Amino acid sequence: MRREPNFVRRFWALLGPGLITGASDDDPSGIATYAVAGASLGYSTLWTALVTLPMMAVTQFLCAKIGLVTGRGLGEVLRLRYPRYVVVPLVGALVIANCINAGADIGAIGASINLLVPIPIVALVVPIGLIILALQIWGSYRLISTIFKWLAFALLAYIGSAFFAKPDWFALLRGTFIPTISFNASYLTTLVAILGTTISPYMFFWQARMEVEEDIDFGRHTLRERKGTTDAEVRYVAWDVSWGMLFSQVVMYFIILSCAATLHASGHTHVQTAADVAKALVPIAGKGAEILLAAGMIGAGFLAVPILTASSGFALSGALGWKAGLSDHPERAPQFYGIIVASTLVGIAINFLGISPVAALYWTAVINGVLAPFLLVFIVLLSNDKKVMGERTNPPLINAVGWATTAAMGAAAVALFVFWGKS
Repeated sequence: MRREPNFVRRFWALLGPGLITGASDDDPSGIATYAVAGASLGYSTLWTALVTLPMMAVTQFLCAKIGLVTGRGLGEVLRLRYPRYVVVPLVGALVIANCINAGADIGAIGASINLLVPIPIVALVVPIGLIILALQIWGSYRLISTIFKWLAFALLAYIGSAFFAKPDWFALLRGTFIPTISFNASYLTTLVAILGTTISPYMFFWQARMEVEEDIDFGRHTLRERKGTTDAEVRYVAWDVSWGMLFSQVVMYFIILSCAATLHASGHTHVQTAADVAKALVPIAGKGAEILLAAGMIGAGFLAVPILTASSGFALSGALGWKAGLSDHPERAPQFYGIIVASTLVGIAINFLGISPVAALYWTAVINGVLAPFLLVFIVLLSNDKKVMGERTNPPLINAVGWATTAAMGAAAVALFVFWGKS
C-alpha cells in the first residue's frame, strides 16, 4: 500500500471514530453550555477542561475496548451480562435524553441559519430534521461526517477570539490551574452541565459500536471474526481516542475563555440566543462573527444529531436483542432504523414547545450529567470482567481514572440536588 507522503493528510486519514466522537462532543449543546459557563461565571470553570480531558479519554477508551474485544455494541454486552430490569431503564433514560438533545441541536441549527437569513427558526426545524433523517436512511454517515467535520473546525475561531479579546491573564491562569467550586445551585448546575455535555452517555454507545462498524468495513462480518483484538489495535484506538478528546477539550477551553473575556467582562452574563453566543467571536471576526458561529454550529449539529439518534438505536436495539448497524439497509434492521426515525421526529416536535434554544441545550447537558454516573459504573465493571474482556481487563491506572470519573460525576450530581435552591 502506498504511503501518503503528506504528513497532515496521513495523520487525517489515520484518525478514526475517536476524532468523530470528539468533534461531535462539541455539539450545539456543548457550545451553548460552555458559552453559558464563560458568560455567567467568567474564568472560574476553565480548570474543568484540564480535569475532564483524562476523564473523557479513559471513558471513551474503555467503551472502544469493549467494542473491540467483544465484537458487539455496548447495549448488547450490557444485555448479556446484566438483568433486563437493570439494562432497559438505563437505556430508556438514555433514549429520552438523546431525543431532547437531538431536538435541541436541531433547533440550534435552525437558530444558526436564522443568523444568516431571516427565516423563522420554527419554519426551519422540520426541513432540517427531515434532511438529516433522509441522509441517515438513504445516504451515508461517512459522507455526512466528511462534509460537516470541516465546518466544525470553524469553532477553532474561538481560540483567536480569546486572545484578540485581551483576557485578564491573572484571572485566566488562576481559573485554569486553581479549581474553584461554589456550593450554590447556579454554579453546581453549570458544573454538572459541563460534565454532562463533555462526558455524554450517547458517546459511550457510539464509540463502542463504531469499533464494530470499523471491523465490518474491514470485512469482519461475523461475530467470530470480530471477537478479540491485538496489542496494535488497542494502541491505535488509544491514540485515536486521545487525539479526538484533545481536540474536543481545546475547543471547550477556548469557548469558555472567549466568552469569559468578552461577554462576562462586558456584563453580558445571560446567554439566551445564538446571537448572544456569536458576540464572543466579534474580537476576531467583527461583523462576520455570526457567519463564523453559524458555520460552526451547523457543522457541529449535522455531525451530532445523527450520532445521537443512532446511539439511541444501538443502545435500545442491543438491550432488546434487535439487529442494528449503519452498514445494514433499513429493511434488514427495521427496529434500529425505526428508533432513529422516532427519535428524530420527537426531537423535531420538542422545538414547538416554545423553549429557548440555548436553555434547552443547557438543560440537556444537565440531564446527561445526572445519567452518566450510572452508566459509568457498568462500563468500568464490564471492562474489568474477565468473562467479557478475557485478558484485556484494565491496568490499575486506567481503573483509577475510570472510578475517579464515576465518583466525580456522581458527587457533582448529588451536590446539585443537595444544594438546589440554596445560595
